[in-house]
Amino acid sequence: MTLHEVPTLLHRCGDCPIRHRAVCARCDSEELTTLEQIKYYRSYQAGQTVIWSGDKMDFVASVVTGIATLTQTLEDGRRQMVGLLLPSDFVGRPGRQTVAYDVTATTDLLMCCFRRKPFEDMMQKTPHVGQRLLEMTLDELDAAREWMLLLGRKTAREKIASLLAIIARRDASLKLRDAKGPLTFDLPLTREEMADYLGLTLETVSRQVSALKRDGVIALEGKRHVIVNDFARLLEEAGDDSDGGLPV
Repeated sequence: MTLHEVPTLLHRCGDCPIRHRAVCARCDSEELTTLEQIKYYRSYQAGQTVIWSGDKMDFVASVVTGIATLTQTLEDGRRQMVGLLLPSDFVGRPGRQTVAYDVTATTDLLMCCFRRKPFEDMMQKTPHVGQRLLEMTLDELDAAREWMLLLGRKTAREKIASLLAIIARRDASLKLRDAKGPLTFDLPLTREEMADYLGLTLETVSRQVSALKRDGVIALEGKRHVIVNDFARLLEEAGDDSDGGLPV
């Protein structure tokens, strides 16, 4: 596996695009200085594996830019995508030496990494890091429960709309914008990956995306660039009202 370590001096915490959402979001200036001393960056090309399931993981990390997938492989070789890692999401689990999923870069990926042991030590000394990680873990639990509903009960059209709403809301949050139209973002998954993630066929995904476009819910520029003029309508198509909806 080829990866590139990026000099830390090129990426200072105060200039980080995910600073307001990442595990360091609650840190004060002194705590950020401590993080600066133990962090380093790694970049991966699209399609590269960050780490394999069962491997020892000697670091934890935040996704800075790009998208990664979490995948599990069954004993008979079947693979299931079980999660997406979007910018500001946390990779790894303090206190656990191995990883439970394959982590693969879907697009070019930049990660802010911390050696696991120094990070665990910092969690003991710095309550803000532990508090923020707990918040992120609870948000992830809420998202997992919502995803169980999506996969188990929603129609194909609602599944596609829900996935688009999740990505649109996260993109708006990273840009410090309200999740209101018009919103534009680049879809990080191919049609095949969307089908795998949502438990649908490729044909169904393509048909439902085309239907949402035809009905004016979304507009497409090329295959990946999505425009949502009315986010409330997208939520309605997802089966979520405008004052509830999916967690980010």
